[in-house]
Amino acid sequence: MILEEQLLQRSENKCELCQSEEQLKLYEVPPQSARNEDNCIMICETCASQIEKRAEVDKNHWRCLSSSMWSEVPGVQVVAWRMLQRLSSEGWASDNLDMLYLDDERLAWAKAVTDDEDNVINEMHKDANGMQLQAGDSIVLTRSLDVKGSQLNAKMGTVVKNIRLVENNTDQIEGKIEGQMIVILTKYVRKQA
Repeated sequence: MILEEQLLQRSENKCELCQSEEQLKLYEVPPQSARNEDNCIMICETCASQIEKRAEVDKNHWRCLSSSMWSEVPGVQVVAWRMLQRLSSEGWASDNLDMLYLDDERLAWAKAVTDDEDNVINEMHKDANGMQLQAGDSIVLTRSLDVKGSQLNAKMGTVVKNIRLVENNTDQIEGKIEGQMIVILTKYVRKQA
């Protein structure tokens, strides 16, 4: 039986962290040298995107750790410890972290992802209302903008389709207005529903 099938059977086709049955995938708990039942877990895309810092952490979602942290699966315990550590400013998470016992070997594994790495939250492009922007989204300008080096004046309410995210600068996106590719500050845009 392949590892993924074993994990699906063990997890009863549910996320081993939040019990969701949607979009399950095998997650290798880093660091590891070889995949096995102890260091791999089945998780949903919601948990995965937040663990891997591709999405903002939803504090209420992780209240599920209050029960899953008691799992006998080492990988689940380690991920629970790391997420509780990341959320330790929340009272409930701090209380759970105080109750969670990991033997020395598992605690060393949990701490193997350094604090610096764990506390860095990947910056995301966000519109004026705090909504996450992604490449390909359509946005609406929330104010009229003069385009530097051009006669173009982008009017408030202009819709810009198929935006691009500027790498290494979460305050800027790129989009075409009147056939011209321009850089737009995210604080002047609203994601179109």
